[in-house]
Amino acid sequence: MRKTIKPYILLHILLLFYSCAGICSKLAAGQSFLSFNFIVLYMLLLLIMFFYAIMWQQILKKMELVTAYANKAVTIFWGLVWGRLLFDESITICKILGVIVIVFGVYMVVIGEEKD
Repeated sequence: MRKTIKPYILLHILLLFYSCAGICSKLAAGQSFLSFNFIVLYMLLLLIMFFYAIMWQQILKKMELVTAYANKAVTIFWGLVWGRLLFDESITICKILGVIVIVFGVYMVVIGEEKD
């Protein structure tokens, strides 16, 4: 059981890290174009995406693409969390229901994968 859970834990840690790219992007969008802060934030964004791309390939060695890609939808949850914590965005019932549907869908894919 532990061997099957570890790739999922690593995947979700990677997806949490990947969601930070959205933070950098949103912060950079608020800066003057080509200002120092703009460039630093976009360089950080590129660094995150570079690391993510390498680690994504490592994850795909341990699980099927369909399963890994279905789990990627969890970044919607992290976007909601980051939006509230860092940008004071509202969390509505519709957004919460959307996240629940997404998490349920990911759960169904994972359970289906375990049966195969």
